[in-house]
Amino acid sequence: MTTPRRSGADQGRSAPRLYLVTPALDTRGLAAKLAAALDAADVAAVLARSPAAGEGELVERMRAIAPVVQNRGAALLIEGHAPSVEPAGADGAHVSGIAALEGALPGLKPRYIVGCGGLYSRHDAMVAGERGADYVMFGEPDPDGRRPAFAAVIDRVAWWAEVFEIPCVGWAMNFDEIAALARAGADFVAIGEPVWTSPEGPGAAIAAAAGRLSVSERIP
Repeated sequence: MTTPRRSGADQGRSAPRLYLVTPALDTRGLAAKLAAALDAADVAAVLARSPAAGEGELVERMRAIAPVVQNRGAALLIEGHAPSVEPAGADGAHVSGIAALEGALPGLKPRYIVGCGGLYSRHDAMVAGERGADYVMFGEPDPDGRRPAFAAVIDRVAWWAEVFEIPCVGWAMNFDEIAALARAGADFVAIGEPVWTSPEGPGAAIAAAAGRLSVSERIP
């Protein structure tokens, strides 16, 4: 059974941290952009999205960015493709849904991180925790770019943070959502496209994202 989280002042929870999601790995100049972002702010983990060219080039492209990420103290996670984690030199995988989680766990735990998203009910989230996910994610868009209403995401994050010890990641679609997710109790706040499309560049964008975390206050 997933361990209940202590309530109130006894929780001793750490300040939330950023979880950076890359564009597809075939994006031109990604390594340099990642370096600029990771040099500008504290980032706990980087989720590398699969290249549009297909899985055949995944390991090569992951290896190209692994030193950039890991030498700056962040964990490098691969989106899906659990069998590619070890040859790619990654620190773990992020999978979507209970079936994918159950498929990934035997080959990766305990050496590697396995996080789980695609959890569309409280029951699924609890099952992911019970099965051994290192974290659960709420609010990420589906392949068509749709997700639940932000109020529903906040509700799910707040519920999880109150009850369970396993960390949760809340997905911010824009900078304005970062502080709200942190206040609700997200241990990590995921941010992706707004960092890479910012006209100020990824370094300034991730620093601004970190600033949203620093001014947030947790909901009692």
